[in-house]
Amino acid sequence: MPSPQCHSVGSSFARNSVYSQKITTAAGLVHYSYSRAVGGGSGESFSSEGEGRITAVRVWEISSSYITGCTEVPPVLTGVPSVTDSYCLISGKYHTDYIHMLIFVTSQGRTLNVGQPVQSSFNFYPVHPDAELRLLSGRYNGNGITSLGAYWGVVFMEQSNGTSVGK
Repeated sequence: MPSPQCHSVGSSFARNSVYSQKITTAAGLVHYSYSRAVGGGSGESFSSEGEGRITAVRVWEISSSYITGCTEVPPVLTGVPSVTDSYCLISGKYHTDYIHMLIFVTSQGRTLNVGQPVQSSFNFYPVHPDAELRLLSGRYNGNGITSLGAYWGVVFMEQSNGTSVGK
């Protein structure tokens, strides 16, 4: 089997969001939503962890095949000059076995397009216009990502991130 290739980009319209919540905190009203996972879903579950803005992602793929993993990159490693850039859309393609394509789009229009355009399409984006990508979750079977979902929410500027999504 060929080695996975790594792709990365610094800092994401059919609605898949099925969960939406408003929480009032000392900082004011905070909006959260969840884009339901797509894909077959075999294997072990994974999720990213941490707080704050996701400033960059790195994605691995088997060339001309499927997505094998993805990692959130710590802000200190991205060299991203703009703290206002955030992920606002994730699109892709999946089949019953694996996620085959991922497209991350940022609020400033930057994109990361990885994988092959085969089978069914999906689009993840927040329900609330002030929210951004907060967390990725899904399932991984040892060879690749078999399902993927996204959590969206408001990020306060003093928060930071830099955690891994299971690979």
